[in-house]
Amino acid sequence: MNLAQGVQGSSPILNMSIFGAFVVVTLVIVFRASRNTKTASDYYAAGRAFSGPQNGVAIAGDYLSAASFLGIAGAIAVYGYDGFLYSIGFLVAWLVALLLVAELLRNTGKFTMGDVLAFRMKQRPVRAAAATSTLAVSFFYLLAQMAGAGILVSLLLGISNTAGQAVVIAVVGVVMIIYVLVGGMKGTTWVQIIKAALLITGAFAMTVWVLARYGFNLSELLGSAVQRLGSESILNPGARYGVSETSKIDFLSLGIALVLGTAGLPHVLMRFYTVPTAKDARKSVVWAIALIGLFYLFTLVLGYGAGAIVGKDAINKAPGKENSAAPLLAQALGGPVLLGFIAAVAFATILAVVAGLTITASASFAHDVYANVIKKGKVSDSNAEVRVARITAVVIGAVAIVGGILAKDQNVAFLVALAFAVAASANLPTILYSLFWKRFNTSGALWSIYGGLTVTVVLIIFSPAVSGLPNSMIKGVDFHWFPLQNPGLVSIPVSFFLGWLGTVLSKEHNEDKYAEMEVRSLTGAGAEKAIPH
Repeated sequence: MNLAQGVQGSSPILNMSIFGAFVVVTLVIVFRASRNTKTASDYYAAGRAFSGPQNGVAIAGDYLSAASFLGIAGAIAVYGYDGFLYSIGFLVAWLVALLLVAELLRNTGKFTMGDVLAFRMKQRPVRAAAATSTLAVSFFYLLAQMAGAGILVSLLLGISNTAGQAVVIAVVGVVMIIYVLVGGMKGTTWVQIIKAALLITGAFAMTVWVLARYGFNLSELLGSAVQRLGSESILNPGARYGVSETSKIDFLSLGIALVLGTAGLPHVLMRFYTVPTAKDARKSVVWAIALIGLFYLFTLVLGYGAGAIVGKDAINKAPGKENSAAPLLAQALGGPVLLGFIAAVAFATILAVVAGLTITASASFAHDVYANVIKKGKVSDSNAEVRVARITAVVIGAVAIVGGILAKDQNVAFLVALAFAVAASANLPTILYSLFWKRFNTSGALWSIYGGLTVTVVLIIFSPAVSGLPNSMIKGVDFHWFPLQNPGLVSIPVSFFLGWLGTVLSKEHNEDKYAEMEVRSLTGAGAEKAIPH
């Protein structure tokens, strides 16, 4: 097998066997978990039966996507210091989630972000807006993961023809739909826990392996990476984002979107409802921070290890370029067996993340749009709501499969950046205003969500991420007028401003409801309790 097909020395049969074993084991667990999925609370929030540490591991499994594993290790291997800045942005973001969102959200809502926003505002318009932004973020994130599956297929299985890649993307989509349909949040959570354990174990083993080759001396590893490259540029800032003033501002914009986006990602927010109390929600974020932080330290060693052992030239010649750094390093260290394990873990990563996204999007549509907008909160049977959620999951899964097949050759980083920028612009300002500003009202929420969503999408469409550069999404055309690849620096302040403007221009007042919400968010009095089994 040559490099044009996949990683040289890779064994597609071994890779698929290990991945198949993971799927079989997790499907058995999902079917076992489904026996307790009877009510809406079971389906959306796993009966609030997970402990803080369990939920923390699941959050890590949900958050550490293929972009975190393949993308960051590759960025460090090729760009060094600038690549590690992604890790810092992704990790610091959790402090925002811990200090401002996790506990308050758990106390105030029931299943979705729409519950929190609708607590003190007009139910139907606000829930419709919350569902719209949730579906938008989930769709772009799903597209990125499915496109990542396409890249992995060509990289690790040697399937370079379009039909073969489409079949594997469809298989990933179908397995993900089964997880969500059968297991609900409980089954999805167990898949995420297993995947997090596999990913962190695999990364730890490779980290120890790399360090052992350099006498567990990080300085020697860094020195070897510099020697292989023939330049010290990978130890200094600026290899990727210091080329021009625009690129520096672009990095600032990306950093703001990453740090603020996490606290607005719907599939992350929904995880806070799977624990019995706010204390457990807080504990789960602390566990998530510890595990995610540890993993990003591993990526530092893996990235520089790939630079030192594999070399930048070999990485850039491989299919998937920097995305292939971690698999190439695995193959250099442990041959086809370790490569097969890392390939399977990368596939498992995609499966777990898309399952989490799908259940969030389907819950938002069924709970916010169907139950509260269409049925006006008068759903006689909670099973009807769960039925709608399951139908929605199938539709979202089908759309994700088609989108993944169409986007398999597109810029995955662009799609992830769009998801984070939309979350930071449309969701976070509205959540913070709702929790902390007494005067905030329905008009402000609608202006902030729809305005933030529109501004973000428009700026990205007319940015260099879509056209005008050799690595843009659409090649050969140039219709960009916005200079930054990520719009966070502009769209997030605009969304906060629109929320303020919409509020002060409206005569609606709901301060009484705010007092009730404040007491509940801070004390947990009257919050949704765990349902004993």
